[in-house]
Amino acid sequence: WTERAALSQLRGRFLRSCVIAPVFLLQDLHPVEFALRGERVSLAMVAISISPPMVPKGTICQDMKVYPAECRGLRSTYRGKITADICWSVNDIPQGTIKQPLGYIPIMVKSKLCNLYNFSAQELIQHHEEEEEMGGYFIINGLEKVVRMLIMPRRNFPLAMTRHKWKNRGPGFTEYGVMLHCVKDEHTAINMNLHYLENGCVMLNFIFQKELFFLPLGFALKALVNFSDYQIFEELVKEKEDDTFYVNCVAEMLRAVLDAGCTTQQQVLNYLGKSFRVKLNLPEWYSNEQAADFILNKCICIHLTNRTEKFYLLCMMTRKLHAFAKGECMEDNPDSLMNQEVLTPGQLFLMFLKERLESWLHSVRFVLEKRTEKADISINTDNLMKAFGLAADFTKPFEYLLATGNLRSKTGLGMLQDTGLCVVGDKLNFVRYLSHFRCIHRGSAFSQMRTTTVRKLLPESWGFLCPVDTPDGEPCGLMNHMTAVCEIVTEMVPVADLPLLLCSLGVTPIDGTPGKPYAECYRVVLDGSVVGWVEQELAPQIAETLRRFKVITQEKRFPARAEVVLIPKTGKPSLYPGLFIFTTPCRMVRPVRNLSFGRKEWIGTLEQIFMNVAAMESEVVPGVTTHQELFPHSILSVVANLIPFSDHNQSPRNMYQCQMGTSVLFSFCSFSELKKNTSPPATFAVILSPQEQGNWHRRQHQGVQ
Repeated sequence: WTERAALSQLRGRFLRSCVIAPVFLLQDLHPVEFALRGERVSLAMVAISISPPMVPKGTICQDMKVYPAECRGLRSTYRGKITADICWSVNDIPQGTIKQPLGYIPIMVKSKLCNLYNFSAQELIQHHEEEEEMGGYFIINGLEKVVRMLIMPRRNFPLAMTRHKWKNRGPGFTEYGVMLHCVKDEHTAINMNLHYLENGCVMLNFIFQKELFFLPLGFALKALVNFSDYQIFEELVKEKEDDTFYVNCVAEMLRAVLDAGCTTQQQVLNYLGKSFRVKLNLPEWYSNEQAADFILNKCICIHLTNRTEKFYLLCMMTRKLHAFAKGECMEDNPDSLMNQEVLTPGQLFLMFLKERLESWLHSVRFVLEKRTEKADISINTDNLMKAFGLAADFTKPFEYLLATGNLRSKTGLGMLQDTGLCVVGDKLNFVRYLSHFRCIHRGSAFSQMRTTTVRKLLPESWGFLCPVDTPDGEPCGLMNHMTAVCEIVTEMVPVADLPLLLCSLGVTPIDGTPGKPYAECYRVVLDGSVVGWVEQELAPQIAETLRRFKVITQEKRFPARAEVVLIPKTGKPSLYPGLFIFTTPCRMVRPVRNLSFGRKEWIGTLEQIFMNVAAMESEVVPGVTTHQELFPHSILSVVANLIPFSDHNQSPRNMYQCQMGTSVLFSFCSFSELKKNTSPPATFAVILSPQEQGNWHRRQHQGVQ
């Protein structure tokens, strides 16, 4: 029982990410609208259902369910049927709902849709599976495919960076910028930047359909809120009222909007819609204001739904950009784990599924338009059903993604790479197989770089990434493994009540005025939304109170795996100060002991750098040490913890032994006779005396006899 629980915990994030993800699928799936013979037609998906793997209807068999072992033997794909409820309307008059099968999508083994879900060990054996079957993979053409976990920028957190190639983006551009990786609740992601120009003005850059667009910041701010120019000016110069150069730059950005003939929000929206609509492929009856609304909702700070919140976030990013360009704050290291998160399989699968659903609706539109050009047809249920049958194939793109690991996407999904996303689950031995589910890859694009910066093991990785378990050669430092206690947050927690909780603790709302000057206050940011200000003396007390709420889980006033980060003001160039709170998924967390409360606390990567964590009890310094490791070996991965007497080896020797463990050493479990044909011939090592050198007896096996 203990072994089964441990294995379930090690691969749990794979299954949980795929279970939670579909809940948010239809939140951001907008209808497709188009004109057909002078009528306005709208197609919208109102419900999606995915069935467990079943044999086709009409097949004569005793059990209609399909199990993974059958797909391995038949070299087929373990998949379930996906069906959509499509609501259609003409001239805004609903015409009905059509239930349409779209095709098949792969099902993750041991997920809720898998027919092995909640099976006991005896039931697994009866269906030709291992007694300790972990799941967490897909079966494509009989092969077990694992979706790689990739390093991504921390979501909804502005990062100040220097890129010399940014100078080539246009006249007046500099190497300074602030990058924001925006991710919505349903994991839709885009990247946007604020660029610092030579004259001190700011240019906003966003990506739509893999194409770069540039927008002066003044136009974006004026379009988001119905504020006067003076109100916008006041918000931008907060904390920097005495900086004459910055004040003049803000005035110049607002003056550029007036020079374009835009004095009101309505005029700015009309100007933006007129400029961008040619690239948006929107219905012809959309006004310029609606086209501008599409840009603001789809491309600018998409993780926020309230435009006032977008306005305040852009103002904060502008202040950070100017502080960075003038050397008042340091550059954020994108290669540091504190500025990173992990792309989980469920997140990738959901993003791709959402895009394929949108593409399918657009293909239906294309079919209807082509059929209307060739013949005089009317829009009715029968013609729609025929168009659905001629729409784009829905099954093959998913199998292609998982079979090759290559992503074919019109938008790019906000990712840094489109190859190497999936690998075959290598079952050379159990340790090697387990490593697939603990491995985190930096990205295939970095393997071609000559610089070694991305391969360095930085101190911020302590306790999250194993310093030993990384391969030698080309992937060294790019392919790392999580420590045995490290986990990835997969659950979504409600945060609607947190702003009220913060205000009750002494935080001033964002539209209020704190008791002290803004220069003596910290901004409070909750999941990428600026919610208020807190006085400098009160901030440590609020952070400690939130930490107490987090540790004492019985109160349930604050998420147990939230991240509370108070970046202090140091008076010299350092990290941009503020009180930052993160509750989003895909963050790496690990347990430590909070010495103040004597309880276990889950801490994050950015949170850890402002703590004093002791490894041993003898290292605890009263009044200085805040936390202590639960175990002295918490910094090692599952494989590294298996190395005997590792403290008597040199570090390179430990790294070598980790790789030897995943390539030779075999740990037997109930290896099913029917699964031997899926594993390649392996070299097994039988240890006769584990701690004595020279007592190894090797045998070559061709499968399990």
